[in-house]
Amino acid sequence: MAFASALTATAALLLAVPAYAAKPEPTVLVVGDSLSAEYGLKRGTGWVPLLSEKMALEKPALKVVNASISGDTTSGGRSRLTALLAQHKPLVVVIELGGNDALRGLPLDMTTKNLTVMTQAAKKSGAKVLLVGMQVPPNYGSAYSADFAALFGKVAKAQKVSLVPFLLKGIADTDDYASRFQADRIHPNEAQQPAMLANVWPELERLLP
Repeated sequence: MAFASALTATAALLLAVPAYAAKPEPTVLVVGDSLSAEYGLKRGTGWVPLLSEKMALEKPALKVVNASISGDTTSGGRSRLTALLAQHKPLVVVIELGGNDALRGLPLDMTTKNLTVMTQAAKKSGAKVLLVGMQVPPNYGSAYSADFAALFGKVAKAQKVSLVPFLLKGIADTDDYASRFQADRIHPNEAQQPAMLANVWPELERLLP
């Protein structure tokens, strides 16, 4: 009887103790397109994996989740973001989208709206946001190129979030353009990935604990 009573008491004690729930690992979530998804590169050499390596050394309490998809547009990113926020509960969301919108000639107001909705959703989830800007060559038309480049800054200002004005600064705006890109002349080669990270890191670092 005494043994049975002891077992009953122990069971009651265990039931009274709340089950331990592992705390989610603090995360930086990158939602981008082929420029962030290592298109045409050896795995592990893109700027996002380089970011992971840097964070492991300088911010080991944080991890990087790369949710980038080659060919993705702002519409695609918008449709995926809610589930990504629920799954990863990120501290920071890096949004690197818009280039494929321009390549497809999509309306700029659509791109602006999608980036705005994504930014608002990320902020509502409790995450900080870093918006990464892109530019297109002048052969798209000077007005379109200028308006496209400006829309990232307008969204960042309106939503009060951080901004990298141009992911490919120092890469796409140089005289030796051809030597810095893959054969398609759209995607930077492996040697340029550290420079892409260098363009992102100063703004991202300000958002990290």
